[in-house]
Amino acid sequence: MKTVQLVKHKNKNWEYVVEKQDLIEPLVLVFGNRFMLEEKTVYQDLRQIFPDGHIVFASSCAEISSNTVNQNSITVTAIQFEKSKFLIKTSNVLNKDLDSFKTGNELIKQFPEEGLKYAFVVSEGSFINGSQLTKGMSAATNDNLLITGGLCGDDARFEKTLASYNENPKEGELVAIGFYGDTLEISFSIHGGWTPFGPERIVTKSSGNVLYELDDQPALDLYKTYLGDKARDLPGAALLYPLNVKSEDEDQSIVRSILNINEAENAVILAGDIKENSKVQLMMTNVDHIANASERAATQALTHRKNKPELAILVSCIGRKIVLDQRVEEEIEEVIEVIGTDKVISGFYSYGEIAPFHGEVACQLHNQTMTITLISE
Repeated sequence: MKTVQLVKHKNKNWEYVVEKQDLIEPLVLVFGNRFMLEEKTVYQDLRQIFPDGHIVFASSCAEISSNTVNQNSITVTAIQFEKSKFLIKTSNVLNKDLDSFKTGNELIKQFPEEGLKYAFVVSEGSFINGSQLTKGMSAATNDNLLITGGLCGDDARFEKTLASYNENPKEGELVAIGFYGDTLEISFSIHGGWTPFGPERIVTKSSGNVLYELDDQPALDLYKTYLGDKARDLPGAALLYPLNVKSEDEDQSIVRSILNINEAENAVILAGDIKENSKVQLMMTNVDHIANASERAATQALTHRKNKPELAILVSCIGRKIVLDQRVEEEIEEVIEVIGTDKVISGFYSYGEIAPFHGEVACQLHNQTMTITLISE
């Protein structure tokens, strides 16, 4: 495996983060600020640098590289695989009548099954229902394929997200990278670091990812009561207080971020589905808990590996970035301390993380987690 990394800050030229070297038909992961990805020359600029590259774009809330977290930038990681192969497929939820299950299912079904070891997915994050997306992707392989990835971001604006493969980034797009190879080794882990607090309440009315009532009371009113003065800053303030959701038919609870509010219907709109009769609690965290969770995720991802990883793909949540604020690099530093400074790290801050629960294979949508995927050939 050979790699190079570049970064472009606003109104500046491309800079190599590591030593420049020529790569043959590399996978080129491009995570960047949405406004910078909207510039019409962005694809052609990278095509000149990587004439035979397979270029995958995803807008983000911040960009992770081997030595830092960049903001208002474009961070590029190009990888030449020497013992394994990859295929790239796309789909667009705007062409599927916003049917997220169907979009995810058809995306993964495009891959030849024989030898398929793993898929990394970047999905647009504006129109997609992440819960239905992950269910559709898992159903495509009968829960037999490891899938990790994330929903594209747009900082804390929540206006528009972009993704593409070998073309200018566009709305509604999903890109999946399927990996094949006998010696390929993939491991992953997720951790959050959030703590439930306050009374546990029952979801008495919901539809899809819209929560209307808790204990027969309007959900938004209740949420505002908990937030107090911070309710003035909704929906942004909601990223600091996600919900811990325990549904009747799931063994493990899952964290759900509140992405928006509906004042007219007194409802809150979540990043994924929430079922009636689920139990929910508010959650909170601090910088130390988040950094410690990232360290645990890295340690767990390393456990039981046969070979040392060469590449680490990190997908963390916009909510974590907001909590960490000026100390955002600390959770990346915790990961580097565990996996070593000689590993190539690529990733982004997202609107949702895609990975199975630990010990399972079927992928799920998560919020407020650090998701780590370690790859070696």
